Amino acid sequence: MTVNELDFSFKARYYKLGEINASTKQVWFVLHGYGQLAQYFIRKFSVLEEQNICVIAPEGLSRFYLEELQTTGRKNNRVGATWMTKENRLTDIENYIQYLNAVYALEIKDNSKPVTVLGFSQGSATASRWVLSGKINFERLVLWAGMLPPDMNFDAGSKLLEKKGVYLVYGKADPFLTDDRFAEMHTLAKQLNTEIKEITFEGGHDIDQSALLKLM
Repeated sequence: MTVNELDFSFKARYYKLGEINASTKQVWFVLHGYGQLAQYFIRKFSVLEEQNICVIAPEGLSRFYLEELQTTGRKNNRVGATWMTKENRLTDIENYIQYLNAVYALEIKDNSKPVTVLGFSQGSATASRWVLSGKINFERLVLWAGMLPPDMNFDAGSKLLEKKGVYLVYGKADPFLTDDRFAEMHTLAKQLNTEIKEITFEGGHDIDQSALLKLM
């Protein structure tokens, strides 16, 4: 048996709050976490639209039913999306970076608006890989309830992040962020020679409005 690959045209969706025009102050790209959909995730950022910030929410290219199919059927048909899994992961990474670059190229016609890239949970690794691919212009990388991926080009990443703002935002009661994960994060940040500013809030694994306003 052989494994074969091919390239073909692929249609994908993304969501927006607001428009990019003369009154737009900033543009934020927000990348959801595992099992979420962009159309619901983007609603958590509506407070930014009120401040003339355009919010763009791409969506993971793979979707699935959140509840497994049992012999008696599913209790609900809720669907979530994911950026990648361990299966054929390098191809998935290549595909979503191409997709994100396409969204950026379609929406960003000039570099006059400051761009923030925010990744939530699994989306943090996605956001990191995207900005470190070196194809987009941005000012800030925000890791929200998520961590840097260990499979980065640290030399190139160090140069790209040298004059960028990098933030880690998380709830103090987030059950997914353990001491081991924080230790790994600090090790990776040191390898990148990057200072990561931390913002915390009272809460768990979610987008907190007060912390969001601090970033704004």
